[in-house]
Amino acid sequence: MKGIVNFTPGPSQIYFTVENHIRAAFREGIPSLSHRTKEFENISRHATNGLKLLLEIPSDFHIFFTSSATEIWERSIQNLVAHKSLHFVNGAFSKKYYEVAGQLGKSPKKNEVLPGHGFPNDVLYEEGIELIALTHNETSTGVSLPMNFINQFREKYPEALIAVDAVSSLPYPQFDYSKIDSLFFSVQKGFGLPAGLGVWIVNHRCIKKAEDLLSQGFSIGSYHNLPSLLLHAKKDQTPETPNVLGIYLLGKVIEDFLRRGIQIIRKETEYKAAILYQALSIHKNISPFITNPADRSNTVIVAQSGENTKAISQHLLAAGLQAGEGYGDQKTTQLRFANFPTHSKEQFEKLVDELEKFK
Repeated sequence: MKGIVNFTPGPSQIYFTVENHIRAAFREGIPSLSHRTKEFENISRHATNGLKLLLEIPSDFHIFFTSSATEIWERSIQNLVAHKSLHFVNGAFSKKYYEVAGQLGKSPKKNEVLPGHGFPNDVLYEEGIELIALTHNETSTGVSLPMNFINQFREKYPEALIAVDAVSSLPYPQFDYSKIDSLFFSVQKGFGLPAGLGVWIVNHRCIKKAEDLLSQGFSIGSYHNLPSLLLHAKKDQTPETPNVLGIYLLGKVIEDFLRRGIQIIRKETEYKAAILYQALSIHKNISPFITNPADRSNTVIVAQSGENTKAISQHLLAAGLQAGEGYGDQKTTQLRFANFPTHSKEQFEKLVDELEKFK
């Protein structure tokens, strides 16, 4: 809705430069550009090189484009697991990643806690685990995994691959790439773009695992298996006709983020999260859903609003602010607020002011 600030955590508010980038794309004929042209190779290279700069991705990692992060759940299980993966489940999306592994005929294990809770650090070792599946930011509940929790698995499971779903947290977090093997996201959240593009970042260990599975007779998928993606990525191409416009726009928004500065983006994210959590903590009718501050996400803030949910949502909407609904069973008792680079400090300050006005 025009004139409304969208705090829904995906698809979320479009980044303010995107409209002009789309106009430029149409002037340049990007939407009908063949993916087997030098022009597309330049667009693909621009997006991947920009992402490496923005997220400080080491040179031995590869970047591939898919249709969505949901697709990457499936592709990562196909390419990286022969039999057993271990999933840390604390909400709807981490649970869906676990369920995908079962649907693909694997034998996934799960370490599950109640929604809204983090995990204890004393993770018990289990034999035969090939992939550790971690959801850095659980979009359904607003729980974020601390970096020290993620980083422990390299030592505890040295033979396993470590895959991190960072769909609703990137580009905010700073990962230690020596501690993970696979990282992925989709663009309709933190990158402020229209939906329809997933980005899969993998290292050489993932490529080798996929090649080993293929040589053993496992099915690792077809055109979007890792060997196929790598073969084409080396030429700045994709196996199939991709979302050319989406890749072009991603490259342009990354340019915008680089000019703005990733450290500034991170500091602003923390400031916005801090003022909203503070407002929720002292409010009479609404409170943070996550009780332990160490487990709270800075990019998806979930509020427990109970019987006041509809009234608060309507109050905010009248002020031009659209809150996200709670997820699943919590649809009518919670509100979710995205905190992405597209959301300005002024918009968050207005959000806090309007919440304070609600009595």
